[in-house]
Parts: sequence; structure tokens; C-alpha cells
Amino acid sequence: MDETNTLQNILNAGKTEFMEKGFKSASLRNIVRNAGVTTGAFYGYYASKEELFDALVGESADYFMKEYKKVQYDFKKLSPAEQEENMGKESGDWMLWITDYIYDHLDAFQLIISHSEGTKYEHFIHEMVEIEVEATHDFITVMRGSGKNLRHIDPQLEHILVSGMFTAFFEVVVHNMPKEQAKEYINELKEFQTAGWIKIMGL
Repeated sequence: MDETNTLQNILNAGKTEFMEKGFKSASLRNIVRNAGVTTGAFYGYYASKEELFDALVGESADYFMKEYKKVQYDFKKLSPAEQEENMGKESGDWMLWITDYIYDHLDAFQLIISHSEGTKYEHFIHEMVEIEVEATHDFITVMRGSGKNLRHIDPQLEHILVSGMFTAFFEVVVHNMPKEQAKEYINELKEFQTAGWIKIMGL
């Protein structure tokens, strides 16, 4: 067995084991056996079970988060009038665009969202929520600074609403929804969320 096949067998066996049992319950012994390699051969490629998990999802997770942060950064650079006009639009458009990327790397995102407990990825959605909450605060500050009398939003309610939005977004991954159906679902979610935030903020 050459090195390329050995590595691919380890990755395939790891993905199968993580998908079936989740990271915490996955057995390195099973991964090694199903890959048809020795434990020593495994450690020649990965130092740990977590490093193998990272090899399966890390690149996709990093790209996703980088693009998400870029959307937030670009929005902050807009003028107050442009921010008000585009509120919900840029992040909503990004959600539709990134859905194509998710479906091109669906196994990775299923592992991240549903099977990553015990890894650094288990708080993936929570990290997005924290970024979104901060961005919402910045938007409210900008709007008030431009003379808008926005309503006070209870911090707990705000956190619940943002968490609900991202949980709903990733339901398409959890339920392995067909891509075209997922994009329709996310477009409707975008419209629902935008209308709701406009109402609760008093814009």
C-alpha cells in the first residue's frame, strides 16, 4: 500500500467512525483497524484522534469563518445610511453564497455541526453567535449615532435570537437537505430574520 492510499484510507476510516459515533465516542482502534494500518503507521500521519478530525474539517471551517468575518468587516466600513439600507442584505446574501461551499464540503460541515463534541470545533456556532452579537451592537451604535432612536434590546433576548438564526441556518446540514431546497429555506430564513430585526429594533 503506497503512502497516498494509506493516508486516504485513514481519512476515510476516520470520517466513517466520527460520523457514526461522534468524536468523543470514536475509537482510534477501530479507525486503525478499518484503515488496514498499524497504530504505529497511524501515528506516522497524525499525532492524535483530534489531529485526524482537524485534518477532515479544519480547512473548510477556517475558510467558512474567514469569509463570515470578512462580511462583518465589509459591512462596518459602510456609511450609516448604507448600513441601514443594507441591514440584513449582505449577511443574507452571504448565507446563500456560502451554502454552495457547504454543500461542496458537506461531510466536513456535518462533522463540525453534529459530531465535534470534544474538539475545538464544538463551539463553532457559538463563536459565530458571539461575532454576530458584537456586530449587532456596533450597528445599533452607528444607527443611534446617526440620529435613529432604536429600541433597547434585552441582551438575553438578543443572544437567543442570534443563536436561533444560526441554529436554523445549519438545520439544512443536520437534516442533509437537498441543496436547492436548502437555498430556498435559507432565503426565506433571511427574509424572516431581517423583518424581525427591523421590527424589534424599531427601524
